Amino acid sequence: MARRANPLPHSSAGEVLQLVRDGEAETRADVARLTGLSRSAVAARVDDLVAAGLLAERADRVSTGGRPPMRLELNAAGGLVLAASLGSSRGQLAVCDLTGTVLAVRETAMAAGSGPEAVLSRLPAWFDALLEEEGYDPDTVRAIGVAVPGTVELATGRAVGPPSLPGWDGVAIAPALQRRWPVPVYVDNDVNVMALGEYRTRGDAGDLVFVKVSTGIGAGIVSDGRVYRGALGAAGEIGHIPVAGGNGVRCWCGNVDCLEVLASGRHLVETLAAHGASVSGVRDVVALAGAGHPEAVRLVRESGRLLGEVLASVVNVLNPAVVVLGGDLADAGDPLLAGVREVVYRRSTAVATRELKIVASRLGEQAGLAGCGFMALDRILAPESVDATLARYAAQRAVDDAVAV
Repeated sequence: MARRANPLPHSSAGEVLQLVRDGEAETRADVARLTGLSRSAVAARVDDLVAAGLLAERADRVSTGGRPPMRLELNAAGGLVLAASLGSSRGQLAVCDLTGTVLAVRETAMAAGSGPEAVLSRLPAWFDALLEEEGYDPDTVRAIGVAVPGTVELATGRAVGPPSLPGWDGVAIAPALQRRWPVPVYVDNDVNVMALGEYRTRGDAGDLVFVKVSTGIGAGIVSDGRVYRGALGAAGEIGHIPVAGGNGVRCWCGNVDCLEVLASGRHLVETLAAHGASVSGVRDVVALAGAGHPEAVRLVRESGRLLGEVLASVVNVLNPAVVVLGGDLADAGDPLLAGVREVVYRRSTAVATRELKIVASRLGEQAGLAGCGFMALDRILAPESVDATLARYAAQRAVDDAVAV
């Protein structure tokens, strides 16, 4: 990792923690060199972070004589982050540590398609059950990340529900959870969150487009390490771009022959069922394709080609380093990937595809959960948030000390 050219005077404790998270500082001496702070100032900030459970010091480096150097690291066990990835047809819950590592996962019947009241009234109890089953202390929860289908007003955390998810428009998700845990709750579109999770897992992936191909179709964009959401949070709605070859099928968005109505998992389920196949969900389609069912394989490949038509334009406009396919239908593997690659590499410009990789998700079903964890951690471990947390701890200690006297 590149070192900072100039010191950062007057660096706060939150900025010190950021240096450690970024891998720029491994010891107190590193912090002093990078910030210009005195040894006593560094010690005060490190001690405050350790006391708050955010930083750990470990004597696991080789000593050349005398006391071994202490290595600074984010304290993974310093708290928990809860994650909820609510899809249209099913949901997942997870517990993560402060590094974003997923510690425990549960799949639930809590789908966004069930409506906000049914989901939000039960979500705290489902989280409580998961924590109890895994033996985690609910009082150590520091934040919650939630992913929902459709657009989200990031500033308010309100879902902007599409007609395909009745009842969600304008619903505030945080209050239902904050009545149980008075901690920050962050909400975003499910594909944005999956894109973030995949990007962090890949490390130096460069600009990335994540495509969720499941009951519906959508994309998340990561550029310069940040999720791109657009002016109103509606970036990535590739499922509502019309494609050629349709028969005037009307989409819920009002257009006809959208990619989503001709290539999504929902379309494949309906088509295969009409041909007599026993399918009730996207996973059934994937199972048939994996078993070599000719019509299922053909339909998945054709979905890939239609998706490739849209992605060819996306590649020309954004020039990403990697396109990642995720979601339930991506589990069909080669037929879908081959269809996408066939069209993208043929229709996109030579420059845009020279080093482009089109690959399956590394995280699979856990992309949304990992992304929820990272989304929450990026906010609560940001320097300003950490400083505010330490200020609250200091104020509480002062009150406790006064009471004790």
